[in-house]
Amino acid sequence: MITLSVVLPVRDGEAYLGDALTSLVRNRTPEFETEVVVVDDGSADATPEVIEDFRRDLPGLTVVRNPVPLGLAGARNTGLKLAAGRYVTFLDADDWLAPGYLPRLVAAIDRLGCDFVRVDHVQVEGRRRETHRAPQPRRGVVLDPRDGILPVDHKTMVDYPYAWAGIYRRELDDLLTFPPGLHTAEDRPWIWRLHRLARSYAVVSLAGVFYRRGLAASLTRIGDERQLHFFDAYEMVLDEAGPRYLPKAARNLCALLAHHVELAGRFTPAVRARFDERARAVLARLPHETLTAAIGGLEPERATLLGSYLPDPQPAGGPGA
Repeated sequence: MITLSVVLPVRDGEAYLGDALTSLVRNRTPEFETEVVVVDDGSADATPEVIEDFRRDLPGLTVVRNPVPLGLAGARNTGLKLAAGRYVTFLDADDWLAPGYLPRLVAAIDRLGCDFVRVDHVQVEGRRRETHRAPQPRRGVVLDPRDGILPVDHKTMVDYPYAWAGIYRRELDDLLTFPPGLHTAEDRPWIWRLHRLARSYAVVSLAGVFYRRGLAASLTRIGDERQLHFFDAYEMVLDEAGPRYLPKAARNLCALLAHHVELAGRFTPAVRARFDERARAVLARLPHETLTAAIGGLEPERATLLGSYLPDPQPAGGPGA
């Protein structure tokens, strides 16, 4: 039986895909069988040729091509449907893995026996390397995923949404499915759902994923309509949070919204107008006390950025006063 499936979505990734696939070759082990599922999400460059160059070195390679791009969420879902391993992990086409990382990742979840295991990662910007730790200090023990959501005023595991920073039991099935249609922020509702509904998880001190930041073609740097998918993602989070977790979801939303406002110069005028409209709408749906607490938890300069989006205060006695 296949032990591990690695789902690798790619679109126009010829510049970096070779690094990702080479790192997978260097993670092959006789200890267990690994399959690599590459989903070519409608590439128009030499991505297919790069993939073919690795067929001999990656005997467990499966390739599927989406003729029309579905976005990262849709491409990952395509790969998940084909994944036959007992466990699954993800790798983005512009990132890479340290040699021997995957055997250690599998050993961790085998040893702990939980639904999923999260790990640290190394952020790469040019020549700079910086280890980013998952925000859970308790390491190597099985935990309740719901305890990884709160408290509101601390960075928790739902603030660390990277799907590639972990390994997951394939039997989680629909819990591993990403919201279709999202081209950005797809990890946000995904990690929230996982922590609300899975049975168990753990965090281990293993930093084997090298995550490239600052690339010109990165979705985090775009300024078109896809960036507005952040709102769709957080509408899902708010819909499912429930009373216990709504304050945390609102705090997350406001912090990320302030971050997007700081970068709003990348938007065209039309996209900026739509962004402003959606920002006002999503904040208006929050209960007044929840929104006030969320804004109050931000640094003053970031809270100020959201001032123009806040609902008008209701007169004393409510709307009918």
